[in-house]
Amino acid sequence: MLTLTSCSNESSAINTVETMKTPQMEKFDKAFKSLGDPQNRPTEEEKKRNTSELSDRRKALLVPASKELILSTGVTEAELTRKTGGDMSQIIVWATEIYIQKSDEIRKNIKSEK
Repeated sequence: MLTLTSCSNESSAINTVETMKTPQMEKFDKAFKSLGDPQNRPTEEEKKRNTSELSDRRKALLVPASKELILSTGVTEAELTRKTGGDMSQIIVWATEIYIQKSDEIRKNIKSEK
Protein backbone atom coordinates (compact mmCIF):
# COMPACT_ATOMS: atom_id res chain seq x y z
CA MET A 1 0.00 0.00 0.00
CA LEU A 2 1.27 3.48 -0.94
CA THR A 3 0.24 6.56 0.98
CA LEU A 4 0.90 10.07 -0.31
CA THR A 5 0.78 13.07 1.94
CA SER A 6 1.17 16.73 1.24
CA CYS A 7 2.13 19.61 3.43
CA SER A 8 -0.91 21.74 4.05
CA ASN A 9 1.07 24.96 4.10
CA GLU A 10 2.63 24.26 0.70
CA SER A 11 0.53 26.81 -1.14
CA SER A 12 -0.34 29.16 1.69
CA ALA A 13 0.69 32.73 1.11
CA ILE A 14 3.05 34.40 3.49
CA ASN A 15 1.39 37.48 4.92
CA THR A 16 3.56 40.55 5.09
CA VAL A 17 2.72 44.21 5.46
CA GLU A 18 3.32 44.58 1.70
CA THR A 19 0.91 41.80 0.73
CA MET A 20 -1.82 42.99 3.10
CA LYS A 21 -1.89 46.66 2.05
CA THR A 22 -5.16 47.94 0.64
CA PRO A 23 -5.19 49.17 -2.99
CA GLN A 24 -5.41 52.73 -1.64
CA MET A 25 -2.32 52.19 0.51
CA GLU A 26 -0.46 50.83 -2.52
CA LYS A 27 -1.42 53.89 -4.60
CA PHE A 28 -0.26 56.16 -1.76
CA ASP A 29 3.07 54.28 -1.71
CA LYS A 30 3.46 54.61 -5.48
CA ALA A 31 2.69 58.32 -5.35
CA PHE A 32 5.47 58.89 -2.80
CA LYS A 33 7.89 56.73 -4.78
CA SER A 34 7.05 58.72 -7.93
CA LEU A 35 8.62 61.79 -6.29
CA GLY A 36 11.96 60.12 -7.07
CA ASP A 37 11.21 59.89 -10.80
CA PRO A 38 13.44 62.24 -12.84
CA GLN A 39 10.53 64.44 -13.98
CA ASN A 40 9.25 64.77 -10.41
CA ARG A 41 12.49 65.60 -8.62
CA PRO A 42 12.96 69.13 -7.27
CA THR A 43 13.91 71.68 -9.90
CA GLU A 44 16.92 73.95 -9.38
CA GLU A 45 14.54 76.74 -8.38
CA GLU A 46 12.81 74.50 -5.83
CA LYS A 47 16.19 73.44 -4.41
CA LYS A 48 17.25 77.09 -4.00
CA ARG A 49 14.36 77.70 -1.62
CA ASN A 50 16.28 75.47 0.79
CA THR A 51 13.23 74.15 2.62
CA SER A 52 12.24 70.62 3.55
CA GLU A 53 8.65 71.30 2.51
CA LEU A 54 7.54 69.92 -0.84
CA SER A 55 6.76 72.39 -3.60
CA ASP A 56 3.12 72.76 -4.65
CA ARG A 57 4.01 70.96 -7.90
CA ARG A 58 5.26 67.92 -5.98
CA LYS A 59 2.41 68.04 -3.41
CA ALA A 60 -0.06 67.92 -6.30
CA LEU A 61 1.41 64.52 -7.24
CA LEU A 62 0.46 63.15 -3.81
CA VAL A 63 -2.99 64.68 -3.36
CA PRO A 64 -5.09 62.29 -5.53
CA ALA A 65 -3.74 59.16 -3.78
CA SER A 66 -3.96 60.93 -0.41
CA LYS A 67 -7.62 61.80 -0.95
CA GLU A 68 -8.39 58.27 -2.10
CA LEU A 69 -6.81 56.82 1.05
CA ILE A 70 -8.74 59.22 3.30
CA LEU A 71 -12.05 58.54 1.52
CA SER A 72 -11.47 54.76 1.82
CA THR A 73 -11.89 55.11 5.60
CA GLY A 74 -15.49 56.26 5.20
CA VAL A 75 -14.81 60.00 5.32
CA THR A 76 -17.01 61.91 2.87
CA GLU A 77 -15.70 64.37 0.29
CA ALA A 78 -17.55 67.16 2.15
CA GLU A 79 -15.94 66.20 5.46
CA LEU A 80 -12.51 66.06 3.83
CA THR A 81 -12.97 69.56 2.40
CA ARG A 82 -14.35 70.91 5.67
CA LYS A 83 -11.51 69.45 7.72
CA THR A 84 -8.66 70.46 5.39
CA GLY A 85 -10.05 73.47 3.56
CA GLY A 86 -8.56 71.90 0.44
CA ASP A 87 -5.04 72.58 1.76
CA MET A 88 -2.70 70.10 0.06
CA SER A 89 -0.36 69.82 3.05
CA GLN A 90 -3.21 69.02 5.45
CA ILE A 91 -4.58 66.39 3.05
CA ILE A 92 -1.16 64.71 2.74
CA VAL A 93 -0.53 64.80 6.50
CA TRP A 94 -3.97 63.29 7.23
CA ALA A 95 -3.41 60.53 4.66
CA THR A 96 0.05 59.82 6.10
CA GLU A 97 -1.45 59.41 9.58
CA ILE A 98 -4.03 56.97 8.18
CA TYR A 99 -1.32 55.08 6.29
CA ILE A 100 0.80 54.70 9.44
CA GLN A 101 -2.23 53.61 11.49
CA LYS A 102 -3.28 51.01 8.90
CA SER A 103 0.31 49.71 8.63
CA ASP A 104 0.45 49.33 12.41
CA GLU A 105 -2.87 47.43 12.38
CA ILE A 106 -1.53 45.09 9.68
CA ARG A 107 1.64 44.44 11.72
CA LYS A 108 -0.46 43.62 14.80
CA ASN A 109 -2.63 41.23 12.77
CA ILE A 110 0.44 39.48 11.39
CA LYS A 111 1.88 39.05 14.89
CA SER A 112 -1.41 37.62 16.17
CA GLU A 113 -1.48 35.09 13.30
CA LYS A 114 1.87 33.62 14.34
